[in-house]
Amino acid sequence: MDCSHINKRGIAFCVMLCFCLSFFSCKQKPLGDNVSSSTSAFYGWKTGMAKAIITPADSIWMAGYAARQEPGKEVMHDLWAKSFVIEDANGKRGVLIATDLIGFTREISGRIKKQIKEKYGLSEEQVILNSSHTHSGPVLEGSLTDIYPADIYKDDRIISYTRNLEKQIVALAGEALKSLKPSRIYFGNGVSRFQVNRRNNAEKNIELLTQLQGPNDYAVPVIKVTDLNDNVGAVLFGYACHPTVLSGYSWSGDYAGFAQMELERKYPAVQAMFFQGACGDQNPVPRRSVPLAMQYGLTLAASVERVMEENMIELKPDLKMAYSCVDLPFDELPARTTLEKTMEESTVNYHKRWAERMLTILENEGSFMSSYPYPVQVWSMGDIPVIALGGEVVIEYAINMKRKYGPNAFVMGYCNDVMGYIPSKTILEEGGYEGETSQMAYGLPAKWSEKIEPMIYAEVDKLMIAVELLE
Repeated sequence: MDCSHINKRGIAFCVMLCFCLSFFSCKQKPLGDNVSSSTSAFYGWKTGMAKAIITPADSIWMAGYAARQEPGKEVMHDLWAKSFVIEDANGKRGVLIATDLIGFTREISGRIKKQIKEKYGLSEEQVILNSSHTHSGPVLEGSLTDIYPADIYKDDRIISYTRNLEKQIVALAGEALKSLKPSRIYFGNGVSRFQVNRRNNAEKNIELLTQLQGPNDYAVPVIKVTDLNDNVGAVLFGYACHPTVLSGYSWSGDYAGFAQMELERKYPAVQAMFFQGACGDQNPVPRRSVPLAMQYGLTLAASVERVMEENMIELKPDLKMAYSCVDLPFDELPARTTLEKTMEESTVNYHKRWAERMLTILENEGSFMSSYPYPVQVWSMGDIPVIALGGEVVIEYAINMKRKYGPNAFVMGYCNDVMGYIPSKTILEEGGYEGETSQMAYGLPAKWSEKIEPMIYAEVDKLMIAVELLE
């Protein structure tokens, strides 16, 4: 093109125009700044993920059932630990860990969180450790020590497995941190109805019942993660139901394992992660067969898939986190005569072992602990509440929290420390395993006080205020 006819004024104007365009282009806000709500939501999140097989290489004892007589034998499907790292527009990060395990003790989760803080600078509130509570996974060091024969804890392989597991989980957090990339995050709720309130419906009569009794929460909370081209990279989902379909000697994640496998088969590029809910009194019924475990897994996966394919809420790139422990009191502590009577008269082996160990504590220390430091954790993910509670929380907690905080609250149990069942006041008054005797399975000195339910709600309220989800 011949430009010889352009005069000097025209050249000066062109130069000035180019300079202005260049200047304003360089002055654009970086990705993640609040240029507008839509731009922030589109570019603000970054996510990363990693996973590793944690199936025991050795034949060690399996967790969950006191009736087992021998170690695990074979692999039905592998057990997994999976990590998901999230970073908001302001650079705040959180790590979610999902595992095919019975549950972390306070000591194990403490060591894991300490190492994550030392290596990656993430505080306790920034890490959620959840277990599916599968009863077809391995015994961990220091967990449920009165349920199993005492001599199994002399097996160095359990300690070795536990320590290696801790290293794997810490490494997974680091791998996920290294893989951070711009993402979109969506939330939705599905529904699945194979959970049954085991306190109110006799399992032996389940096929004859035309109406189920007792409280339930059939929600399936789903978090979908995509890249900026809408390709799905991860799906996080929950359900409140014991993974106790299977009770044999084969390693597996039970129905939750089959659900994750099905989603990863359906979406080959996806990391599927299951988070257990408030399932302390919820069982999959009927049960006790592999086809049923597969059926429930496929049913749950179908619920998740349906939500993923529908319109979901896009979450703004804002992450707030809070963590605390509240000292939950026990009820009346056992007297020496009560413990001696249990040892003499009980027909349940682990009740006898519990009483014997409590007597030893009483003789050596003179008293029992009167309360327990209970972990409570709350995240706000783009105004969606993620409530992570320790222990085997019963379903009433999830129901009541959703009534207060909204149906989109993602309520998890079995987080950070599985120290025992967490019954409601109703269940404590009614008695039964969850409220009256389960402390013997977990090695606690007594059942909980009726004060614990309002104390937990009050602590969650405090954290909801801290993350600006409650005034």
